[in-house]
Amino acid sequence: MTPDHAPGAPSYAGHNRITTDALTSTARAVAAEVLGVQAAQVRASFSDDRGLLALLLSLPLPVPALTRVVQDPRVLEAFGGPLWVRADAARTPILQRVQHLTGARLSRVDIRIIGSTVTKGARVL
Repeated sequence: MTPDHAPGAPSYAGHNRITTDALTSTARAVAAEVLGVQAAQVRASFSDDRGLLALLLSLPLPVPALTRVVQDPRVLEAFGGPLWVRADAARTPILQRVQHLTGARLSRVDIRIIGSTVTKGARVL
């Protein structure tokens, strides 16, 4: 299968392009779904990484209230663990989903945690 057309589909002259805006909004939506935040809270940008795309995401992550963690330390695990662990675990699914949805080839996903939002619910990867 070539990137030009799907198997069994008729081949027509021309080309398809995915704009930077489309790539960016797709990456924002995927990151929001994987990490349990609103897409509006996610900033995404791409850079060239030796011919592939490197994705940089900046977003806040939900955390449990400190009083809940003090009362029951297992609450942190219900959120997917510490911030670092959650961001690390999210990189591969984000990379795979963005590649699958867009056809773009990504070299890596970098996640910058720019804040936290206290929430009652837990979102597990």
